[in-house]
Amino acid sequence: MPLNEILQRAVKLFPHKEAVVCGDLRMDYDTFARRVWCLSNVLRAHGLKKGDRVAILHQNCHVFLEAYFAATHLGLVLVPLNIRLSTPELAMILNDSQARIMIIQGLFSGMIGDISLHVPALEGMIWTQRDFKISGSRQWDYESLLKNQSDMPPQDGAIGDDDLAHLYYTSGTTGRPKGVMLTHKNVKTHALGTIAEIGLSDKDTWFHVAPLFHLADAWATFAITWVGGKHVIQPAFDTLRVLERIEEERITLTNLIPTMLNMMINHPDVSRFDYSSLRVLLSGGAPIAPEVVRKTLEIFKCDYIQTYGMTETSPYLTLSILKDHLRGLSWEEQLKFKASTGREFIGVSLKVVDSNDNEVERDNEHVGEIIVKGDTVTPGYWNLPGETAEAFKDGWFYTGDLAVLNEERYVTIVDRKKDIILTGGENVYSTEIENVLYQHPDILEAAVIGVPDPKWGEAVKACVVLKSGGKATEDEIISFCKRHLAHFKAPKGIDFMELLPRTGSGKVFKKALRDTYWKGAKK
Repeated sequence: MPLNEILQRAVKLFPHKEAVVCGDLRMDYDTFARRVWCLSNVLRAHGLKKGDRVAILHQNCHVFLEAYFAATHLGLVLVPLNIRLSTPELAMILNDSQARIMIIQGLFSGMIGDISLHVPALEGMIWTQRDFKISGSRQWDYESLLKNQSDMPPQDGAIGDDDLAHLYYTSGTTGRPKGVMLTHKNVKTHALGTIAEIGLSDKDTWFHVAPLFHLADAWATFAITWVGGKHVIQPAFDTLRVLERIEEERITLTNLIPTMLNMMINHPDVSRFDYSSLRVLLSGGAPIAPEVVRKTLEIFKCDYIQTYGMTETSPYLTLSILKDHLRGLSWEEQLKFKASTGREFIGVSLKVVDSNDNEVERDNEHVGEIIVKGDTVTPGYWNLPGETAEAFKDGWFYTGDLAVLNEERYVTIVDRKKDIILTGGENVYSTEIENVLYQHPDILEAAVIGVPDPKWGEAVKACVVLKSGGKATEDEIISFCKRHLAHFKAPKGIDFMELLPRTGSGKVFKKALRDTYWKGAKK
């Protein structure tokens, strides 16, 4: 079944089944689909055609689901934008993707400003949830546009498996965001894989808590709809409200970032609510401590699956689902497998290889790089043929993540080859922050690393050497970074050093810096 027929299948089989719950709004599949067709006709009326890009800047909302399906139906490429990025970062992505239309929540009017003046290809903005007067000839109200359009699906030409569906931007090692291209085949194959792996059905109620602009959650848009499940949407993470809604809406499963899980299990009111509807909780996007897994299982009394994946892989590469014969192990032994990165996801071929591309021993000690291939793996980076070629070798995608492998072929990640810092489920690259730090007039040298943090999994730490006579303070440097970067990328702390450690070749030795913090945290 083509990806653009998933919603039509749900309407055919489950027309009057509740499909979407967003705040006070409740829609069955028939009502939801009619809104999607209206949006499809709006975009068609604006002259958009197959392959054109549509951006969306929005909190979790039914509008986000509508945009995913409307774009899919027309063969448009949706560009989800991270709501935590700065205005210059958003402008760069809009220019790079050449998005023609942007759907934007009124909440973000202040950060957008006159961005359209700096993005020539952007033909207009469609505003939702607005509490201000729209002005200008290229700005429209979302609900008004839908109200004036047909709610019948537009007729379109065939959409192929290799046509692009989504363009997700992730930070590049040089600080330049990279557009990860995902095809209809990538998204469709991943959705089917999750249905098979997790046993999704029309009995399920999925909780959209992690951001829909991020693949930690966005994949469920298609998988849950395919089986006729229910979508319950949380606009922004609020610990108490999330706990309440699990009981209120009888949530059966969701995918959370470990930071969220940690805040939930440590909330003073966590014992007040009924979680008996939950059958499984998934988490991924950042390191998680085994103790957090243990408490999650004890408190919510449901299954737990650790996930690992990348934007480039749609995202799942591994799941810590126990093989049947492992269920006979002691609780402590089972926990070791559940808290691991997991075994390969269905449809994915995964290897852990050394520097000579030989598979490492399955002894949980020998470290290698994770490489993968399969129908969920991106065809490459948007307009970056060089970086695409660098990421692939003989058909295998090189993740840059270092891991060990046990006798059951369960993976455990031990380091990140590309210096990615995973903080609160967001990928942050050290080079991007260092480039900003070097712009500060008082800083001579800088190195940015991820350090252990009980709340965020990892926190951004900057180690800096000041110039002679430099007097910059920690607060001043952090504020400086926040003026140039999304706030979540700014360092949480600054360590002032006389010298940075170096390798024999004279390069800054980041591993030595990281080891200081991580070894101390393990004592």
